[in-house]
Amino acid sequence: MANFPDLPPRVGSMGQPVPGFDVSVVDEEGSVQPAGEVGHIAVRTDPARPWPPGLFRGYEQPGGGLDTSAFKHGWYYTGDLATRDPDGYLWFVGRADDLITSSGYRISPFEVESALIEHPAVQESAAIGVPDATRGELVKAYVILAPGFQPSDELAAELQTFCKAQTAPYKYPRLVEFCRALPKTISGKIRRVELREQSG
Repeated sequence: MANFPDLPPRVGSMGQPVPGFDVSVVDEEGSVQPAGEVGHIAVRTDPARPWPPGLFRGYEQPGGGLDTSAFKHGWYYTGDLATRDPDGYLWFVGRADDLITSSGYRISPFEVESALIEHPAVQESAAIGVPDATRGELVKAYVILAPGFQPSDELAAELQTFCKAQTAPYKYPRLVEFCRALPKTISGKIRRVELREQSG
């Protein structure tokens, strides 16, 4: 995706697909999703078409061979989720393996984090899903507080109420844990898998 000189940028959008590549938002069966629906960002690899230039054929495995599970239904599934607006701009939702499913709702941790960071007490946050017998998963937020704020049950409740007002109420974190640091990769991305392991 990119914003070309003659393409007006939309703040927060990933832009539109690069010419020459058929990129869309599809469901698990490879059907293109209507505008506004969350789906997988996918690159078409339909054998009837020329293979997209620069696109690899699979992930090399340690023991040899290629893992081609990301290629299905004539598409390469990138692992990212997004929505597409009526004009074709893509809007990032999150990584497919980070998506939280609670009470039948699909919740992007990015949405929860974006809501929490608007609160003056929050310096940084990370959201994950933790197992729950009733809802499937609960949204849990790890929060690093800004200077001058102290952890408390009252502040946790305030952040939950604030998050409800910033986004859909069902997306608020039912669990809030204050912390001093978040596990990250060398490039600075939050290691949600490590947070999930910590949560058991």
